[in-house]
Amino acid sequence: MLDYSAVLDMAAEFYLDTIRTVFQEFQIAFGAWHVRGQAVRPQDIRSTALLTIEGERDDISGRGQTHAAHDLCRGLSSRDKRLVTIDDCTHYDLFRGPVWRNEVFPRISAMLRDDR
Repeated sequence: MLDYSAVLDMAAEFYLDTIRTVFQEFQIAFGAWHVRGQAVRPQDIRSTALLTIEGERDDISGRGQTHAAHDLCRGLSSRDKRLVTIDDCTHYDLFRGPVWRNEVFPRISAMLRDDR
């Protein structure tokens, strides 16, 4: 069984602030997040590629949670957006083992090559 200790290397304040900002108050989605007095505006992002990868059986990040970034980043053209859901894949599969090696890493590498 995998344990959920991956967050142990984060400062408690950072972790709790992230939970509050992103998952409880939805500040990014509602356009209410500010960093050092500046509004964070994903809709203003214009010149980068966006790749989101989700696992179909992810029990940590809910389905569509990362793909929602595509709607928030309205300033990007559709050719700069890539959205992938990997079948029969858990949260941890995305970061280790055969799914990482054969599915995730090649897609990230291809995106980085194509975006140059």
